[in-house]
Amino acid sequence: MTERFQIGEIAGTHGIKGDVKVFPTTDDPTRFKRLKRAFLETRDGLVSVECSGAKMLGRFVSVHIKGYESIDDARLLKGRKLYVDRKDAIELPEGSWFIPDLVGMQVETDEGEILGELTEVIQTGANDVYGVTREDGKEVLIPAIKECILDVNVDEGTMKVHLLKGLLDL
Repeated sequence: MTERFQIGEIAGTHGIKGDVKVFPTTDDPTRFKRLKRAFLETRDGLVSVECSGAKMLGRFVSVHIKGYESIDDARLLKGRKLYVDRKDAIELPEGSWFIPDLVGMQVETDEGEILGELTEVIQTGANDVYGVTREDGKEVLIPAIKECILDVNVDEGTMKVHLLKGLLDL
């Protein structure tokens, strides 16, 4: 399982005192208001940083990262990603999973056929769609709805699905 999750990508600066504008890659952007520690992507790997002063800016969040005290410092961070430890991740409701925990799962049908590997999660707004790559390289798209997703076992890396009529006819 993934030990760290990406929560945002730095899109630019905000103001002159070193604050950065972050594009959230989390389902809960308000989590930045409680964020005290994160990991910043650098050329040498992930570095632990202290965060404070989060403010919502429409679809972005302004955050101050300790040690980056000027606009010139903050400019250096553009394009860098922010991560949190799994233990600091938001608590998910029952029947929800972190995307990195799903990608790579072996997907099997309720009839015992190995369908393939879950290679992507497409977030549509209404419901997610799981992209499963078959052994022949073709992709099957499965809606992440209770009628199709019968069981998810993160510890074993497996998922059991029911294929609605027509899903394999493409």
